[in-house]
Amino acid sequence: MWHLASKSALLVMLISGSALADALTLKSTEIAHGEFMPKAQEFKGFGCSGGNLSPQLSWSGAPEGTEAFALLAYDPDAPSGSGWWHWQLVNIPRDVNALPRGAGDVGQKHLPESSIQMRNDYGVKGFGGACPPEGDGAHRYQFTIHALSKRLELPEDASAALTGYMVKAHSLASSTIEALYKRD
Repeated sequence: MWHLASKSALLVMLISGSALADALTLKSTEIAHGEFMPKAQEFKGFGCSGGNLSPQLSWSGAPEGTEAFALLAYDPDAPSGSGWWHWQLVNIPRDVNALPRGAGDVGQKHLPESSIQMRNDYGVKGFGGACPPEGDGAHRYQFTIHALSKRLELPEDASAALTGYMVKAHSLASSTIEALYKRD
């Protein structure tokens, strides 16, 4: 009996291990999970004087059935009652697996064709960097890639909540880098 249980446990571990090896993974050469972001990722405006550059990001391990990707950047610690959406980029083609530094520029010079930037909480369609209130302590900035089961059809003026809802409704898998930022 013990021998059969051991074989079953081993089989489950092997299956889980191979599934984990192929899991969607987000990486960056500029930001790291649990570490502070550089000033290049700070917003320029609202009293902040950073570079307002979206970080370089790359991902791998998309699950079967992925038709597109979405990238969301969110600060759950913003004192707004609902957090703060810094970037919502949807319909990244399924054959794209990286975004260069500055891809979120409002001019959309570095975005993959057919990608769509939705309006962030600064009111623009593009990346808006970190800008926590001075003395508010460290805020968490969650950069999440989602593998989508379909390309999203959203109104041009979709709210951040609607965009987030549609992304999560069609997400096959996701991976997050949670970087930090604070102003003293």
